[in-house]
Amino acid sequence: MQGIEGKVIAITGASSGIGEATARWLARRGARVMLGARRDERLQRLSAEIAQAGGSARWQRLDVSRRDDMQAFVDAAHEWGGRIDVLVNNAGVMPLSRLDALKVDEWDRMIDVNIRGVLHGIAAALPPMRRQRSGQIVNVSSIGAHAVSPTAAVYCATKFAVNALSEGLRQEVGGDIRVTVVSPGVTTSDLAESISDPAARQLMAEYRRVALPAEAIARAIGYAIEQPDDVDVSEVIVRPTASAY
Repeated sequence: MQGIEGKVIAITGASSGIGEATARWLARRGARVMLGARRDERLQRLSAEIAQAGGSARWQRLDVSRRDDMQAFVDAAHEWGGRIDVLVNNAGVMPLSRLDALKVDEWDRMIDVNIRGVLHGIAAALPPMRRQRSGQIVNVSSIGAHAVSPTAAVYCATKFAVNALSEGLRQEVGGDIRVTVVSPGVTTSDLAESISDPAARQLMAEYRRVALPAEAIARAIGYAIEQPDDVDVSEVIVRPTASAY
């Protein structure tokens, strides 16, 4: 199945920001979108709005750090659509702080969501994609996977890991399954709301003075998905033209 129309696409972190924008953008182009996140009420509202606009959507509560949750989410998408064509591993957290602030619990949370969550998605989606001999895994990384900045060491490390996992997966499954990394630059989202460190919040406010709308990243994800099956868009970096970062 080529293009976007009719594809069953599961999206994590779909309740806001890039995930929400991606769900709306793909649904408008005929995809059947399965929405996952921890905020039930937002998922329910988004699913209803997509349906009212003529699209097709389902939702299920999802904590990507829990492997059973991710397996149930992918299974539900597969049961609903009869297959799973694309998994968009988008869920992420970004509680920035200097390393000497020793916010170890926040480090652990980033590792659990940003790395383990991606691995859980791969573990759940890869077997059915193998069986159907087609599929695509889109991992949402970050410009932070290419350049490290103060207060972002752990976050950047998790995104470096996403890129490494994606490249390893691409080499292992090439032929039937496509693997894409989309690395957003500064984008409007709720990510910065998780920053508890005052100095890091101030730095991020300055960093975000020039930001892309989330739909810009949705379009990049859609571009990778709509390519012919023999075209694998391995990585796309999307950032504001005016951004120095």
